[in-house]
Amino acid sequence: MIDVTHHEFETNDTRLHYVTAGSGFPIVLLHGWPQSWYCWHKLIPTLAKKYSIIAPDLRGLGDSSRPASGYEKSNIAEDIRLLVQEHLGIDQYYLIAHDWGGPVAFVLASKNAKRVKKLVMLDTAVPGDGSGTFSQNGRRWHHAFHQTKGLPEALVTGREEIYLGWFYDNYGYQKNAITQEDRLEYLRTYKKPDTLRSGFAYYRALDEDVRYNEELLRLNGKLIMPVLALGGGSAFGRGIETFESLQRVSENVSGGVIQDCGHWIQEEKPQEVLKYVMPFLESESTKI
Repeated sequence: MIDVTHHEFETNDTRLHYVTAGSGFPIVLLHGWPQSWYCWHKLIPTLAKKYSIIAPDLRGLGDSSRPASGYEKSNIAEDIRLLVQEHLGIDQYYLIAHDWGGPVAFVLASKNAKRVKKLVMLDTAVPGDGSGTFSQNGRRWHHAFHQTKGLPEALVTGREEIYLGWFYDNYGYQKNAITQEDRLEYLRTYKKPDTLRSGFAYYRALDEDVRYNEELLRLNGKLIMPVLALGGGSAFGRGIETFESLQRVSENVSGGVIQDCGHWIQEEKPQEVLKYVMPFLESESTKI
């Protein structure tokens, strides 16, 4: 395991587990499903040489608690705001997000534009961006399946290794980028009681997320901080869709597609991700 310090914070009807590393200007890392803070383990050693890293397990996932409700991304963004800005007392910070962490980061950045100085979005999209293609017109078949109440829990419980393993194998392009050791760490938490229900709740809140973001864009307009948007170009990577989604909701976007890479972008191509991310964070310019 990498060198991090583990913490807990109770707020907003949930208990958040988070890890910290390094020192310097703060970076908050937001993971997605079916993962945890650990999905950043290949980036943290490099980032922590120059920055202070805060990587939480999102509500209901990882080693955080499993509340029965509150999985709207606006509410999860409030979890993170309370952790970072209130509990840790951080005034300004960078955000890096993947998968469901992306919609959470969008809300957080929109509502805290003077605090979030730069935003990095990795193989994700923003619900309510006007495209109507968050689920890629059915290509992401698991979205509809997970939104079906009760059924996925009944079918997957006791078969987590098979079901989640399918995503680790097929949503990426680089084989074995998520190693057996990595899978055991993810499965350690996803086999815990109520984790499947909590994870599927992210998908069941999608319609509300769309409505909320549409209203947020109407009230706040587009994001004003520099945004770097990168999608995986192969397998189930979103490709150019990540960049296009952020273009719809941001004033200042750079980025593109990382080739020979699927959805697990920071685990499949960590050095290439860092090749984009480090200059973006370090540059005074808003373009790279």
